[in-house]
Amino acid sequence: MSRTETDLVLVLSQAIEKNDFDNAFIALKGLRPIDVADALEQLEPTLCWRLLELLPNRAEIFSYFEPEEQVCFAREFPRASLAELVSEMPADERTDLFKRLDPSQRATLLPALAEEDRADIHKLSAYVEGTAGALMTSDYAALKQDMTVLQAMTYLREEAPDAETIYQAYVVDDQKCLLGVVSLRDLIISDLDKSVKDLMTSDVVSASAFDDQEDIAKKIARYDLLALPIVDKQGALIGIVTYDDAMDVVSEEATDDIHKSAGVSTIIGSIKGASIGLLYRKRVFWLVLLVFGNLFSGAGIAHFEDIIAANIVLVFFLPLLVDSGGNAGSQSATLMVRALATGEVVMRDWLYLIGREALVALALGCTMAAAVSILGYIRGDSTVALVLALSMVSIVMIGCMIGMSLPFILSKFNLDPASASAPLITSVCDATGVVIYLFIASLLLADLSIVPV
Repeated sequence: MSRTETDLVLVLSQAIEKNDFDNAFIALKGLRPIDVADALEQLEPTLCWRLLELLPNRAEIFSYFEPEEQVCFAREFPRASLAELVSEMPADERTDLFKRLDPSQRATLLPALAEEDRADIHKLSAYVEGTAGALMTSDYAALKQDMTVLQAMTYLREEAPDAETIYQAYVVDDQKCLLGVVSLRDLIISDLDKSVKDLMTSDVVSASAFDDQEDIAKKIARYDLLALPIVDKQGALIGIVTYDDAMDVVSEEATDDIHKSAGVSTIIGSIKGASIGLLYRKRVFWLVLLVFGNLFSGAGIAHFEDIIAANIVLVFFLPLLVDSGGNAGSQSATLMVRALATGEVVMRDWLYLIGREALVALALGCTMAAAVSILGYIRGDSTVALVLALSMVSIVMIGCMIGMSLPFILSKFNLDPASASAPLITSVCDATGVVIYLFIASLLLADLSIVPV
């Protein structure tokens, strides 16, 4: 926390303790809701609530609190006050908070909520986490097709002030079946006596409540939507997923993939607030597993120990060669994981891509071989240079093939391609590289005398 933030928190604390809320409001004047939330999070829960309950946009400010902080403060807020705050929150954020509370907190909160809010929470919280149903909100603007533009504008002004978005209004029938969508822009520029039916677009992009949230985010991005309507099996509109919520999903999925690419299980919450024990548990599995995986490298070295003993110079180049294979493989894996995640490539593209990758790997391997063979000649002789050149080409090509193919293999077995992490690829390529290097060396150097170091 910067000095300015520290000073603000101190001013707020002193003002609240003295019941001098005018000074507190002056200190917060001009700050955006997210900045106000950052300051209030630093206060004691009781002091936070005394100020928060007086702010006109308290629900918006509270929504910017970190999830863990929301739960912590909810535990300390008075039940009636918490219920009032929760009822003012958007339906999706209210449900997310409810699902994070423990059973006793839920049992305390629910009776204090209005019946309509309780029903909405029960409906939205019933969907499995990670689906569109768990991401959607029931706060949307709905119109009837027989409305005039004037009636529609009046309705939106009076009946839908709390809708998540009114830039797109959804046209439904008496059974709430989705008939079309009309933009606020079209309503504004059209004649007041014109019918909504004449303005609406009937070809509506929609999704099921049981679709994966990552697919929902891709669909919103693909069709450049402000919100995506969610319908049930009968085609009835049950909610919408807004663009900002979809972007949160994209951010979470990207973070998840980055963690997996480093051999780290998904981190829950922020890295700053994560406990040492949690960080240990999330990282230890892959590290221990790869320790045993690296035994294959040791086994390869042990098998060729005679050729190593006879040509000690080989040891000097061993890390250079195997690391090059791991680096090349990691590059290929990263490209393929991202391409699979975005839908740019699918399983049937594998043969085409592996052919292209082979040509790229050959070019990369030859370039790197030219460089390393010079070192081999300086350090050893022409035979060592040849061993290094052939090994480098082979190791880089094999590394690229492994790196490109492993995400496809994982995807084929319905596993997350992001699990083809850099540590995993590196370990596999290291073991392969050791065997290739020493096998080529054994063929070319077996009958030669010891090469000077």
